[in-house]
Amino acid sequence: MFSGIIEGRCRVREIKEGKRGVRVLFEFENLREFYVGQSISIDGVCLTVEDFRDNLAEFFLSDETLRVTKFGRVLAEGYVCNFERALKVGDRIDGHFVLGHVDGVGEITEILDFGEEGWGIKVKIPKELLKFAPRKGSIALDGTSLTINSVEGDEIRIRLIPQTLRITAFPYRRVGDLLNVEVDVLARYVHNLLKFP
Repeated sequence: MFSGIIEGRCRVREIKEGKRGVRVLFEFENLREFYVGQSISIDGVCLTVEDFRDNLAEFFLSDETLRVTKFGRVLAEGYVCNFERALKVGDRIDGHFVLGHVDGVGEITEILDFGEEGWGIKVKIPKELLKFAPRKGSIALDGTSLTINSVEGDEIRIRLIPQTLRITAFPYRRVGDLLNVEVDVLARYVHNLLKFP
């Protein structure tokens, strides 16, 4: 489980194709306290460390992960991602509960650059996820805990504050780029409970 408070960026260093997935070597800005078997959120996808050395860590992405996330369409050497280590018991939770289980893939449709005051972005998300994305609700985009400012049709508006832009991969994103979307798990559970008597 994660909080959506991104710790830094990592970059795809090498991709090794397999029959039922790929092994990806990521280079981290600051590799610390990693160990084999550890869960790391990479752009909002919960992955397991299989090997690490220096500032490099290797992960296996199954064919299912490639199918349901943006990774099946965007992975390439040099691609920049967000990362976050799993929560520890007793940690402060500054974002919201993020599981690392991607619900769908969104697309950036607009970026407004406000200079020193950050960005405003508009993201088109799958229609089936809109019921979990109310105004002022929480959502994770590429693993980043964010607040929905407004909902317009099948698009949500988000503000990215300067600190978010300093630490995440959002400055590398452009209009038309894809984002992994995870809706608020609490909203999903409440919705499912209301469907049963």
